[in-house]
Amino acid sequence: MKRVLASKSGAFARARGTACALALMTLLGACGGGGGGGGGGGGGPVDLVFTRVGGQFTFPVYVTSPPGDPRLFVVEKAGTIRIVENDQQLPVPFLDVTGLVSETFNEQGLLGLAFDPDYASNRRFYIAYTDNQNAGVVARYLVSTQDPDVADASSGDVVFSAEQPQLNHNGGMIAFGPDGYLYISRGDGGESTNGQDVSDVLGSILRIDVSGSDYTIPADNPYASGGGAPEVWNYGLRNPWRFSFDRLTGDLYIGDVGEAAREEISVSLAPDAGKDVNYGWHVMEGSNCFLPPVGCNSQGLDLPVEEYQTHFQSACSVIGGFVYRGAAIPNLRGTYFYGDFCAGTVKSFRYQNGQVTDPRSWTSFPTGYTVTSFGEDSAGELYVTTGSDAVFRIDEQ
Repeated sequence: MKRVLASKSGAFARARGTACALALMTLLGACGGGGGGGGGGGGGPVDLVFTRVGGQFTFPVYVTSPPGDPRLFVVEKAGTIRIVENDQQLPVPFLDVTGLVSETFNEQGLLGLAFDPDYASNRRFYIAYTDNQNAGVVARYLVSTQDPDVADASSGDVVFSAEQPQLNHNGGMIAFGPDGYLYISRGDGGESTNGQDVSDVLGSILRIDVSGSDYTIPADNPYASGGGAPEVWNYGLRNPWRFSFDRLTGDLYIGDVGEAAREEISVSLAPDAGKDVNYGWHVMEGSNCFLPPVGCNSQGLDLPVEEYQTHFQSACSVIGGFVYRGAAIPNLRGTYFYGDFCAGTVKSFRYQNGQVTDPRSWTSFPTGYTVTSFGEDSAGELYVTTGSDAVFRIDEQ
């Protein structure tokens, strides 16, 4: 199956979306665009240092690695992917798709990267970007057979494409789940009346099988047999810029950017890991009513496990991260890291027995940086990308 999906939305958010374009925070839709599981380490005192790796980048928005590969792949928003090996950036980009990528609006660009679980044998990887028609695209590429540090730029094949009613709230995260399926985040398209219609892919996380030449629908998707868009795995999201799976437990963590009141993080435990979950948008923004502003019905909605006030202490957009499962900092295993774009903060908590515990704010993160994303390498070590030119690895001091 290879489909171009049309949005059902109209132009409710144009005026406010245009105003948002004036601020860099619109990468994440912070302006109103129209409105665990355990397995942790021992805890205890830990001091962190954020070690810069790879030299200078141009607006890095994500980092990841192929399974079992020590290299780090850094996504630059304008359309390039660069490799860091032994903490040094290689001179030639792994992939350059700048000609395919639109940056008409600040939330657009090359936004996501995911390597196939069988990358070592099938050479496949996937990118998420906004194309020149402003659609959200997921495309498959192959690495060169001659050079493992360079992709075959001619191998690009669009697997999935969905129209975007406005230029903001694009989502942009793609990741393979523990089940081997590809998960794709889709924002509400810049229109605050979206999110509750399961026949529309907007405001959702999608789940597809990309093991063949075209994608197919996993038989256990909640709407595989009808009643909604078959790609939809869960819904009720505003702009899930970043989500992740705990590599040990399979639990799903989602950072969903708020409208003007609440930034939120939701956790859905394995084995269902968010299947057919309604996270509440646009009925609710975090634990607050949104439409209607009072007296909303929260029955059946999955509310966030952690939330904080938007536009408080310079905060504007939550940046979802990862549960730490690396070997370098044993006392932090099982700790979920996240941040805020405008505030430039890195924070963490543990989610155990249905409760958030051990909340921390890591003040050693360098000042003067906005946080665009977190990333995880093949060993489970974590990284922070910034809205300027830096990528930092999280190390123990």
